[in-house]
Amino acid sequence: MNKDIERIINQIEADPQNQEYTQRQIAPLFLADPRAKILVVGQAPGRIAEKTRLTWNDRSGDLLREWMGVSRKQFYESGQIGIIPMDFYFPGSGPGGDLPPRAGFAEKWHEPLRKLMPQVEMTLLVGSYACHYYLNLKKSARLAEVVHNYQNYLPEFFPLVHPSPRNRRWLKNNPWFESEVVPTLQRHVAKIID
Repeated sequence: MNKDIERIINQIEADPQNQEYTQRQIAPLFLADPRAKILVVGQAPGRIAEKTRLTWNDRSGDLLREWMGVSRKQFYESGQIGIIPMDFYFPGSGPGGDLPPRAGFAEKWHEPLRKLMPQVEMTLLVGSYACHYYLNLKKSARLAEVVHNYQNYLPEFFPLVHPSPRNRRWLKNNPWFESEVVPTLQRHVAKIID
């Protein structure tokens, strides 16, 4: 493991905000590779990701990889894709699904990790938390409009809806996403990592 990444992991684990996880011997979950050319910023690891120690290791991840046009092996093993959630720990479940990422977490830890990936050409912002944070959107901003106008944020950022099974209805009601946005995303990804 890269010594800089190991140092940041130790700092994350020592942070009092993460004490509960550290005491239960749950390590922060992200993938920061100095060779990464694409960075995926999502919400927070889900229960399956926490259990298997592999972020995006669920149906949402399967659909995200399909949207990107990459294999599971490319996604996890190529070194060309970095993964930094808005929170590196599973935040728990609430009445409507997983709880949101904890406030203040990304502000502390994203920038030090991003600096370790100097080759990143494009950051995929997956879901409202990542989009609002990185694009500095107003709370009233509608994610559908942001995603529909994805060209406004290229080449640095590519905003996406979350590929959660809970969004199947949204995808059905917004066919432009899979007919227009996904093919463009695949072209950008292929150009960067091929």
